[in-house]
Amino acid sequence: MALDTSSCGRREGLERLFATAGKVAPEGSTLELFRIAFDSDITVAQIETCIRELYLIAREVRRAQEPELVNQLYRVQEFNWGGLHQNSLEKTIVDNYVKKIRNFDRLNDVIENELHTSMRGYVMCSWYNHWTSIIIEDVFKDSPVVLPAVGLVKRIDFFIRDVPFDLKVTYLPEGFLARKRLEADQRPELTMLRRVARRFAVPIPNDLSPGALLQDLWIKLSDHPDAECRDAVRQLHEFRDHLVESVKDNPTELITWLYEEQGFRRFDASNRLFLVLVDQRNYFESWKLKRAKALLERQVSRYLESISGNVGREVGFEWQGTSYSVVSDLVIVTNAEALP
Repeated sequence: MALDTSSCGRREGLERLFATAGKVAPEGSTLELFRIAFDSDITVAQIETCIRELYLIAREVRRAQEPELVNQLYRVQEFNWGGLHQNSLEKTIVDNYVKKIRNFDRLNDVIENELHTSMRGYVMCSWYNHWTSIIIEDVFKDSPVVLPAVGLVKRIDFFIRDVPFDLKVTYLPEGFLARKRLEADQRPELTMLRRVARRFAVPIPNDLSPGALLQDLWIKLSDHPDAECRDAVRQLHEFRDHLVESVKDNPTELITWLYEEQGFRRFDASNRLFLVLVDQRNYFESWKLKRAKALLERQVSRYLESISGNVGREVGFEWQGTSYSVVSDLVIVTNAEALP
């Protein structure tokens, strides 16, 4: 009962819970109300009814605003953090501007011509991630088999058949892709594209990150008239498509990878439901699927409707010498159905 009750943890939620159970809310602090509710004869069914009522109240407000919000999200044409790394904005600014520049005029110049542009990209990406995350969570929470976590419950976004999950939205990880290519005795993608680019005198920039360079050469070789260039890209695309189908059939390996490759600051061993977005028309634009609400609704609904027994799968993983066991699952959303 504890996890469910925590979803009504704010005072107004607890007062509504007592009303739902046909009881008068006692006087006292929020903590005292929580303790009394926890020790009372309020049933799990009454708690779930209260949670759904609280969710629906907030959801109706968002539902009315959602069509225009999705419309606005489709105006974002580029997803570029501008070099200001997510979750380390202050450190990036201090390290690259505050501590490196000694000249006042130079500082003003980079603020106006460089930092301003970078900040715009950072804010735009943060804005896009924030609102698409809310939309995606609501896609799950609108299902009758999902019980929302109302308010802020640490590491729990919702329950599926009483199993708590923290929803994580991601894309096909480049590190996982690199490992699978190595296991298949295939060259790294960037190595392969560089080799073909040199053969056909396609310019190779030296000022791009590996990820940006991969996309740059992928596009250039896709547009090249020579069949060998286009064939190289086709092979890379087919490998990715095959990997996506393999993960759909057996997601445990990718789930384990996602847990084991967590950064130190983001580590936890909570139950996670991974939503992996894959644009098979253009893998580099998978971020756009976060706003594809109709597509998300259809494929998430299929996943939830397919659950007939236990939710998720038990996954064991190692992190810094310690073994962990979690309940997790993975859903791949692709636009393959829309491909010609």
